Amino acid sequence: MDDGPGFPITLKMLQRSALCGASTICHDGTMRVPSWLPVLLGFLTAVGPGSTDMYLPAFPAIEASLHEPPGSAQLSLATWFAGLAVGQITQGTLSDRYGRRRPLIVSTALYTLTCAACALAPSIVVLSGFRFLSAVAAAAGMVIPRAVVRDLADGHEAAVLMSRLMLVMGAAPILAPTIGGAVLVFADWRWIFWILTAYGAGCFTLVCVALPDTLPPERRTRLSLREQFDRYAHILHDRGFITHAALAGCGTFAFFAYLGGSSPVFIDGFGWTPSGFALLFGSCALGLVSAAQLNARILRRFSPSDVLHVVARVDLVAMAVLAGLAFAGVHRFAAVFMPLFVFVSCQGFVNPNAIVGALSRHAAHAGSASALMGMGQFLLGAVSGLLVGLLTDGTARGMAALMLIGAAGMVIAERLRPRP
Repeated sequence: MDDGPGFPITLKMLQRSALCGASTICHDGTMRVPSWLPVLLGFLTAVGPGSTDMYLPAFPAIEASLHEPPGSAQLSLATWFAGLAVGQITQGTLSDRYGRRRPLIVSTALYTLTCAACALAPSIVVLSGFRFLSAVAAAAGMVIPRAVVRDLADGHEAAVLMSRLMLVMGAAPILAPTIGGAVLVFADWRWIFWILTAYGAGCFTLVCVALPDTLPPERRTRLSLREQFDRYAHILHDRGFITHAALAGCGTFAFFAYLGGSSPVFIDGFGWTPSGFALLFGSCALGLVSAAQLNARILRRFSPSDVLHVVARVDLVAMAVLAGLAFAGVHRFAAVFMPLFVFVSCQGFVNPNAIVGALSRHAAHAGSASALMGMGQFLLGAVSGLLVGLLTDGTARGMAALMLIGAAGMVIAERLRPRP
């Protein structure tokens, strides 16, 4: 789909292509979507990883400022993941009923207000409560763009578009911790949340001004509560959905153990400064983004199923190495960082292909399917966040054990997938 001379024309073209399905694909098999659409969707999706990663370097500072014991800041991370799980299931349903645009307008406004409340929080408990509400709102920016992709494409084309979206979205985990670490050099940790407040306001403005609705009124569903649960039950009976969602969920469990555990390991265990940790974190995120772009090229020769088969096993080997070295008492930077870099980078292959595999048979209710998948991922993330906080001891042992469990679950889910 080519860019029109102005936004109104492009919007009509997008809506027409969403109705026609095959018309989103050129004769040479490439996607015809405006070049700005993945950028816009990536900017919205980045709310989630940006809000997660920016304040990770501030965990020790938050605990010291609020006079809380070490490891207590992970409570705010766990409630954030729990809020994302709740938000995913509700936002997907709302987007199937009211379209993709209106739920995003309301949610970005709520996100902006709750980020401001986090900046003013007087305790870990209050901070964690507002982080929960902020996550419920931020979930719209994570689940609805995936539904937009499914509105416009399927299979190989959707995987390529998802990889392009991840290029933009991936800038968040690279820049966010770096920004957070830089803020801590010059200002209090609360300024991190004021920056997120400004980001939320920017998202709200972009949705209001530029986001098209790819779900026309005639394709929207108005279901009763029972009908919605029947829809969820129908989705959950699809083996392809269950196994791909489980694969992504186990990857999320391991990834969030890394998110919650890496800051204490590198800052407290190895003595890195928050700004130094931000650079380490950003380098892993750069690996993830690079892998996502390589994924788009690899898919020209191999299927998403082939990619998942290989990458799940690479992740398991990397985490087995990390856990083995950690429990053997090897306390060296390279022994921790290199397996983590491999695992995080591989998520650039896992995420787009698992999402496409889970949603491919659910075009009629992509929002609900995307919401179910996201809810499962972030419930597992919340559990992982709580466990890694309890296991924090300045070494990589707790983080490595949880990541190994997640990697093993990925391989099991991959083996149970229906083969194309």
